[in-house]
Amino acid sequence: MRTSRKLRRAPVRVRIRPAASAAELEWCATLMASSEPWLTLGRSYDVALQLLRRPTHEVVVAERAGTLLGFLILTMQGPFPGYVQTVAVDPAHRGQGIGTRLIRWAEERIFRESPNVFLCVSSFNPDALRLYRRLGYDAVGELPDYLVPGHAEILLRKSRGPWASFQTPRTGRRKRRSE
Repeated sequence: MRTSRKLRRAPVRVRIRPAASAAELEWCATLMASSEPWLTLGRSYDVALQLLRRPTHEVVVAERAGTLLGFLILTMQGPFPGYVQTVAVDPAHRGQGIGTRLIRWAEERIFRESPNVFLCVSSFNPDALRLYRRLGYDAVGELPDYLVPGHAEILLRKSRGPWASFQTPRTGRRKRRSE
């Protein structure tokens, strides 16, 4: 007799930490330049490395026992503070919950300073869209033909409320959007 119960996976034991060296940023750029969706987006190694080196970007890596598994880029500046620009997991380690761990780390980081987490997903990347929706993200806009002709970038948001009522967890004081 078959059961329809899903087996619970053991928690993924990974460490998430800031990228610590030029070699780690180069690994991240190589991963981006050699896998989807960045192949379709036409992101070269050099462009990826420039993106990773921007001083306004925070780059964190997921590692286990010294092996890099994936990374995430976020920014707390600009019109959408709390913007997750890139999430990438090495193809050999996909399906193990590493992308989810990276997103959860980013949410914890962002929600200390902002009531909103934003990210974009390409319409040709349904697996990523499914993941983000499962994690509680809502589509708030669509940018047709923004990066690739015939495809849209879908702006997603996870929110704890408007800026007008946001209080920083540490101080309990309201934080204005302009701070």
